Amino acid sequence: MPRLFVAIDLPDPVKDDLTELCYGIRGVRWVKREQLHLTLRFIGDVEDDLLDTLSDALGQVRAAPFSFQLQGVGQFPPRGAPRIIWTGVKAPPDLKRLHGQIESVLQPLGIDPEDRPFSPHITLARLKEAPASESLRQFFGRHVHFKSAPIPVSRFVLYSSLLAPEGPTYTVEGQFALT
Repeated sequence: MPRLFVAIDLPDPVKDDLTELCYGIRGVRWVKREQLHLTLRFIGDVEDDLLDTLSDALGQVRAAPFSFQLQGVGQFPPRGAPRIIWTGVKAPPDLKRLHGQIESVLQPLGIDPEDRPFSPHITLARLKEAPASESLRQFFGRHVHFKSAPIPVSRFVLYSSLLAPEGPTYTVEGQFALT
């Protein structure tokens, strides 16, 4: 039973820039460079026989290519002990429309809509325990003005994820061009 999500891949220079941000906080698990992506929709575990149907549905999404920028850093939840450290996405309307189209083709397949608003971001680190507040303040202070060059988007990807103690392994299950 594959665990699936839909994402936008990031160009290598952007992954390089993000990797340079990932230091200075003890006890966090930084996301590996090759796994940095913008999640459009986490689907979760699905039956094997639904994979082809999902790919067909995602192939019906029609959207024009666009670009977006990364901007700033933050944490989830926004207050209290962080569980995720992220860089934000300056989301153009095209990104939100793409997300909405993906939601609309998944719902007829019995995949419930997400129960929280779409909050585009790139996860940089996951935390099991809260690090020293001083190291968090220093990290956020160092990167508060982080901003990427525009990132062109010409496709999105359906991934499966295999969880393991050393971290997940992602496999491309389908790629969908924006035209």
